[in-house]
Amino acid sequence: MATDRPQRDKPLMEDVARLAGVSRGTVSNVLNNPAIVSPDTRERVLRAIEELGFVRNQVALALASGRTRTIGYVGTDLANSYFLDIARGIEERADESGYRVVLANSDVDAAKQRGYLELFDESRFAGVIVAPLEATHDEVGHRHRAGFPIVRVNLADPRGEGCAVVVDEEHSGYLAARHLLDLGRRRLVFAGGFPSLSAVRSRLHGAERAAAEVAGAGFAAIGATGLRVPAGLALGRELAALAPHERPDGVVAVSDAFAAGLIQSLLSAGIRVPDEVAVVGHDDNTFATEHVLPISTVSQPGVEMGRVAADLLLEELAGDGHAHRTVVLESRLIVRSSSVADDSGVHGTPFPEPAGA
Repeated sequence: MATDRPQRDKPLMEDVARLAGVSRGTVSNVLNNPAIVSPDTRERVLRAIEELGFVRNQVALALASGRTRTIGYVGTDLANSYFLDIARGIEERADESGYRVVLANSDVDAAKQRGYLELFDESRFAGVIVAPLEATHDEVGHRHRAGFPIVRVNLADPRGEGCAVVVDEEHSGYLAARHLLDLGRRRLVFAGGFPSLSAVRSRLHGAERAAAEVAGAGFAAIGATGLRVPAGLALGRELAALAPHERPDGVVAVSDAFAAGLIQSLLSAGIRVPDEVAVVGHDDNTFATEHVLPISTVSQPGVEMGRVAADLLLEELAGDGHAHRTVVLESRLIVRSSSVADDSGVHGTPFPEPAGA
């Protein structure tokens, strides 16, 4: 039967208020500041929301308040589970405060990072946590100075104008090299690509410092084409081709993925790990625990980094005398079979020859 009443596909906040017997402002408080609403009233409003299937209009919310209750996170390389650990920490804190998190991956690409920051700003996100590329410091800082709240992770703001959460990367490199030196290794190599990355340079400096403390220790840095498994495979083949007395007996790898590829090439060439070459990676991601040879690594506190970064961003959003600061977290060494042989005799042996070879 025809009716003069206009049909709407979606219920409005007024509909929720009418069904719950409260004001529109009370419904808004339940959605945005539930702590100030009595439990009985809050429950009544939530039942009305569920019954009507009400979904708040984020665009309208942004127009009314200036920003949505959404936080963006731009990771450097989501193939590295370290950056996913950061995301988990961010989401944990965001959930506790009634925010949602949208995840993006710059994939070590400055243009992609810029595009995501522009998208999140234009979409009126409350703020962003970004693991910035070093070459993008100025544009990230400019966007922050223009009023878009941004917290950096894994790389500090060189001007100190915004908040950041970082790990002492030089100490991480030092821990890895010192572990190998304490095992009696004296021909050390720092291996990995992208020396333009601050974290890589800092880890290299830390490893150099550890080697300088031990008499008779040799040290060299070998560049590579990247941070991931293929680059490690390629360098592993190069090391395997060296004579035993020319080959390093200890390798500090720039990442666990790189270490996994390097170890695979060494084992395939019949070189025993860690007996002949001990290897330590960085980040303690899935490559370290799921490899055929569990990889010793320097663990970065990714989840904690995400939590602290979210706390800093939420503090900035709240105002109330927020002071920008950089928080430095400590890494820790995790020893596994790639540097210290276990008792089983299973790990660190060459891969068997194919049948019929």
